[in-house]
Amino acid sequence: MWPLYAAGFTTAFGAHGIAANLGGFSGDAVTSLLVLGGLLALYDGAEVVLKPVFGTLADRIGARPVLLGGLMAFAAASALYVIADSPAWLWAARLGQGAAASAFSPSASALVARLNPDAKHGRAFGSYGFYKSIGYTLGPLLGGVLVWAGSLRLLFAVLAVLAAAVAAWAALAVPVVPPLPKARQTVLDLARRLADSSFLAPTAALAGATAALSVGVGFLPVSGRAAGLGTVATGAAVSVLAACAAVVQPKAGRARDEGRITAGGGIAAGLLLTATGLASATLPGLTGVLVGAALIGAGTGLITPLGFATLASSTPQERLGQTMGAAELGRELGDAGGPLLVAGVATLATLTYGYMALALLLAVGPVVGLLRRRFSTSLERRAPTSDTSDRP
Repeated sequence: MWPLYAAGFTTAFGAHGIAANLGGFSGDAVTSLLVLGGLLALYDGAEVVLKPVFGTLADRIGARPVLLGGLMAFAAASALYVIADSPAWLWAARLGQGAAASAFSPSASALVARLNPDAKHGRAFGSYGFYKSIGYTLGPLLGGVLVWAGSLRLLFAVLAVLAAAVAAWAALAVPVVPPLPKARQTVLDLARRLADSSFLAPTAALAGATAALSVGVGFLPVSGRAAGLGTVATGAAVSVLAACAAVVQPKAGRARDEGRITAGGGIAAGLLLTATGLASATLPGLTGVLVGAALIGAGTGLITPLGFATLASSTPQERLGQTMGAAELGRELGDAGGPLLVAGVATLATLTYGYMALALLLAVGPVVGLLRRRFSTSLERRAPTSDTSDRP
């Protein structure tokens, strides 16, 4: 499992480490905000398009070859900019990294599910999410140190070495997991399976969690600056968010495996907790920023391992790669849609209304589910029972 955790760390560290340092340390390549936006979109755009494709390929030829190929391609794309060191090749390297991450990220998730029984899925995905969160947390910090010490090329060089090392480690330690035989699937069959509530509900929850996480990382510093806080305080708030998400994920997964919480109940609680965190971010001063960060981090930490464990448990093993790729696509859409929603509402009104809009959107699902269960329970209690005592 450790090479799979390292693969999760690699994709997170590579995504945020470079993204956080493109604007400030690559003036020769990033000549405008439009160029910066294009470079940032390349990585995520490649993932949106290619993750379902590589997930399906992992089901067809096995997740391990796709994992190893993706890691090696990530190392090659990173090394490309180290060797070329020109603005044009930065675009190619970033696109290559995003395409490579699209291969090894869903493959790693599928292997986490295949190499663990259902009773351990919560703990396994909790640990996998923990190391991804560590990558997201350390990426901007360590990436900034590397770029400060030796330019953007040094960061790309470290990523190339890291990906190559993880690929070698995975080749030695991850067992061969052959693809399983599966019945022929039409496009209609795929659409029907992806439209089922067993896929849509956890994927929507994962997308909502990612949207809130992205909003917290991007907009809580804005709230902090508006309240007169310095960069140290706002940076600490983002670190609190990431740390809470990292700490809660393994605990949530373990609680699910031990039967102390159900996946559905835990996801609903996570959504409500995240919505409460977004609402708390509207409080004035440092209190709102820190309380919002802690609750958003804890809520998303609850949702992530339980959502993936639910998907793994409800999906035939021969279709795990396809399901994980489609779920990752949902997370990418949430990652982009959350900030767009908050920014759009904030433009028309204020950031407070932007936070509340996303909070209400996240709370709708759990509240509707609770009302539906109470309504069903009420109907069952009122339903007359047939009396068969007088029948012969």
